Amino acid sequence: MTSVEQLEKVVGHEYAADPVTWNKRDLLTYALGIGANASESQFVNELDPSFAAFPTYPVTLFLKGDDQDINNFSRVVSKSNTIEGLPTFDPRRVVHASQTIEILKPLPLVSGPGWKLKKRLAAIRENKSGVIVENEFLLVDPNDTPYARLFSASFNLAGKITGKRFARSVSSPPQHTPIPQDRKPDWVIRDQTSPEQALIYRLSGDYNPLHIDPRIGADAGFGGVILHGLSTYGFAARAILRAVGGGEASSLRYFGVRFTSPVSPGDELETRAWEIGKARDGTTEVAFEVKNTTKDTVVIGGGFARVIKSERTKL
Repeated sequence: MTSVEQLEKVVGHEYAADPVTWNKRDLLTYALGIGANASESQFVNELDPSFAAFPTYPVTLFLKGDDQDINNFSRVVSKSNTIEGLPTFDPRRVVHASQTIEILKPLPLVSGPGWKLKKRLAAIRENKSGVIVENEFLLVDPNDTPYARLFSASFNLAGKITGKRFARSVSSPPQHTPIPQDRKPDWVIRDQTSPEQALIYRLSGDYNPLHIDPRIGADAGFGGVILHGLSTYGFAARAILRAVGGGEASSLRYFGVRFTSPVSPGDELETRAWEIGKARDGTTEVAFEVKNTTKDTVVIGGGFARVIKSERTKL
């Protein structure tokens, strides 16, 4: 096993930047994978004068990279985490723990060459149930101009590095404001995933077999196929964008969640959101959670967003 001293040196490691690309078809595919429909023409119709990338699209690029074909999930994940002192975890027993994105600039509809995703190992936490690995990403254009900053944490079920309790962090996303306990939500938004939702979302670059092979889901204790956490993440972002930002792509500036329970394709989701107040940049701070009403479980907790509030949605 790796020693505590070795592991402390690993945290903060900067990986080689990965090339990334996308086109309009990728943007359309992603929008469908997070449940967008005909009423959201600005995200599903490239002929719409307001056509834009859904603002959370960059979360796909870690796995998609610059591929325009399917990829080998195990190979992509294993390659991306190759650091001396950090073991290779079983990708079939990896689940998404948390995800944040700070949108710094709107994405162009087509990337062109020269875009990169910079990555560093921001934190490692080990306990008796497994290991959490958190990475920080920065999406930059060919001139090194940043467009999005992301943090993504994965939980490696029953994973071990030192065999002891361990925690070290060199960078982290902003602290999220908790949900108010003394009042009802200001917005409640319901949405329905389809039985084919995972089949659609995987086309955005996440070909983890956990989301298509029921045997793997059963072996991992999920009872069968589960929906990608980032698809659920996108459903929640669409709900907040419609309710608070009036559906304007440019209104979402920050979006972060903690994944608390899996969703099965076909489940119904309910996003419950509370207005917290104004941020320093003039955006409206929103705390939220997402409930799976089919199974009566909370699937996203600790949700927090910063949104330019639409005049149409003022309370």
